[in-house]
Amino acid sequence: MPSLALLRAVAMALLLLLARSMEGVDGAGGGGNATCPLDLSYVTTFPWDADLCAGGAGNMTRCCNTLLSVLAIGLAEQVRATGHFRIPSVGESAACLKDYGAKLSAAPLSLPGASLVQTCFPSPEQFVSSPSFCAGVTTAAEYRAVVGNDSVAALDSACGDLSSTPHCLRCLDAGIAATSRLKAAANISANATTDGAATTRNCFYLTVTYAAGISNVAGPTNPPTAACTLGLALSTPPAAPPKSHDTVIYATAIPVAFLLLASLLAFLVWRRHDKKKKKKKIHEISKEGSAERRSHPRPNTGSILYDIAELSKATDAFADRNLVGRGGFGAVYRGVLADGSVVAVKKMLDPDVEGGDEEFTNEVEIISHLRHRNLVPLRGCCIVDDDAEEGKQKFLVYDFMPNGALEDFIFRDGKRPALTWAQRRSIIMDVAKGLEYLHYGVKPAIYHRDIKATNILLDGDMRARVADFGLARRSREGQSHLTTRVAGTHGYLSPEYALYGQLTEKSDVYSFGVLVLEVMSGRRALDLSDPSGVVLITDWAWALVKAGQAREVLDGALSTADSPRGGAMERFVLVGILCAHVMVALRPTITEAVKMLEGDMDIPELPDRPLPYGHSAMFSEAGSNFSASPAFSGPFIDNGDMLR
Repeated sequence: MPSLALLRAVAMALLLLLARSMEGVDGAGGGGNATCPLDLSYVTTFPWDADLCAGGAGNMTRCCNTLLSVLAIGLAEQVRATGHFRIPSVGESAACLKDYGAKLSAAPLSLPGASLVQTCFPSPEQFVSSPSFCAGVTTAAEYRAVVGNDSVAALDSACGDLSSTPHCLRCLDAGIAATSRLKAAANISANATTDGAATTRNCFYLTVTYAAGISNVAGPTNPPTAACTLGLALSTPPAAPPKSHDTVIYATAIPVAFLLLASLLAFLVWRRHDKKKKKKKIHEISKEGSAERRSHPRPNTGSILYDIAELSKATDAFADRNLVGRGGFGAVYRGVLADGSVVAVKKMLDPDVEGGDEEFTNEVEIISHLRHRNLVPLRGCCIVDDDAEEGKQKFLVYDFMPNGALEDFIFRDGKRPALTWAQRRSIIMDVAKGLEYLHYGVKPAIYHRDIKATNILLDGDMRARVADFGLARRSREGQSHLTTRVAGTHGYLSPEYALYGQLTEKSDVYSFGVLVLEVMSGRRALDLSDPSGVVLITDWAWALVKAGQAREVLDGALSTADSPRGGAMERFVLVGILCAHVMVALRPTITEAVKMLEGDMDIPELPDRPLPYGHSAMFSEAGSNFSASPAFSGPFIDNGDMLR
């Protein structure tokens, strides 16, 4: 994954595209006697990173996009106060730019304001209100009418509080959904790819302005709001303590949110090119009445090698309405094959990450042979050769799970009913037995490496199935596997795997323990909202249990009436903590965990833990590789002990 600086550069380049999408006819607009309707007094006091435009502004792209974000605060404030997007006339826009330049030149900024504004915003017309901008929307009332009450309510709910990274990401998801409604209303033509891409950017611009100005309670002049919705790089106040939680939020939320946004826009552009091309290909194939269907089983394997034309037809050319999920490894679409079977088609985002075609198909063959009621069946794959526009593409085809991901039920935000104790117990046992099959039911064993709530899917009967074997690796004759490529998800990674790349069956057990605690508590693996900093769920639960407050770990939705005799709920919490212990030797195997959960084996007394892992682990990212520094503070543990 790119560095923070590169991610911020991507975000700013994206904002430059948004600025260009607003440009009208070049040339000076002429200010005359017009006055600016925007209140730009915040420019000199808001904590934006003015250093990006200092020293001659060596990187003008970065500077211009920062200035665009700062100006967008005023535009969002105008929407908040008047309900009108953008500026009414060219004269008023020119007056705003002149005022903006003066504010930049004033102390304490002391930037070459007039020169910067002229360079970055040569045409005042680019900020002028126009019905042709996106779906005829020029006011907040028109925005709500076009997007619809449900989508607006979802946007208001998701973007009302942007004080943490999870909140910011939920706001972005709601913004993407609202923009889709705008895009549909704008009737973007698949043939007019350039105009369509510009209109999509315009529509997203309206959405983020609405989210910052109206949906968010604090408003666009609140730093977290500007950082999340407008992608504004913030300066770090000199007096802020090193562990400032807000600083961590801003530095994390900006690149994550705008990396997702950049991926979204890239996907939308790809979709417009792809839809036309794939439909043409399907049409040509259908004209060949005697043409033989090209999807076929691979000889002597349990998998099918699908043709892209069949997958495109099944998903209606990968239509937006069939998109059911998107994650770090790809976008997933619901599709219906010619025989009527419903499938989930995953388009891999990085098709070359796992090697060449032969290695990819061999791994698919391995996974396709796995048959267990608690695993999501993999039907086969599809490989599309390199082409000039898209390069190589790889797809995986699974059975479709109608109830979606477990995450949607644990962290439901009021959208789904709370899981009952019986459902939680069943789901945890299903996952445990699926892992037990991978570890002991096949030879050599398979380690999943990315057990988490989004990779646990629920079928029509709410039975849990382990999914996404894109990270799975076979063990080497039962020995631990040392790898230089650590893959997984923050909060779920075992310490020995994150620190040293040592992969064993106990690495999956650690992730399983974290998942058990999430299911039982309704809390996320990493809590970014705690005033003390990032808190791991394992540290939080262990502290409560050691204080004799095990029931405090349980989700409030689990009423006492649900509580079974014998403290079964508390037993599940204890097993989760034990499975997620820092030291490998103190974790049970997954088979032992199953017996403890079922009550067939006593749970040993919980051993002491070293200093909370989440308080001293520092993660860095490089691609999908995650690593953590071994800087565990205090004399309580030798890092090598975690490997024993």
